[in-house]
Amino acid sequence: MSKTPRTTKKAKSKANKPATDRPFTPAILRAARELAASYRLLIEPDAEVGYLGRTVELPYAMGDGETIEACVATTMEATVSVVATLLENGERPPTPASEARRDRQVNIRLTADEKERLDEAARAAGFRSVSDYIRHAALKSA
Repeated sequence: MSKTPRTTKKAKSKANKPATDRPFTPAILRAARELAASYRLLIEPDAEVGYLGRTVELPYAMGDGETIEACVATTMEATVSVVATLLENGERPPTPASEARRDRQVNIRLTADEKERLDEAARAAGFRSVSDYIRHAALKSA
């Protein structure tokens, strides 16, 4: 049985650091930086690391830092890496939240059990709501 090594603050931060030194083409990197700069950034205090950050558009592209400035830098680095990878693979990165006006509605009926299971799945995946979770899952497969 192998033991998992204990992670310190510094080791945790380095382990989460994305590799933006990866050889993206200058055009893709420039486009990724421009798009990532228009994403909505969320920073929250964290007792262990200092601050944790993510964007609304890419909730799994996360960063951390002992200061807000350091957290912003690592979060943006992670976001640029994800956007550049999407662009490089010919995929379409999410539209900035400020530009995507949701003015259409879809209603679905669920059983109580289905609603509860979706609520749990949405929370476990880090989404704020079932709507965000369903929209993400449906559009990802489209």
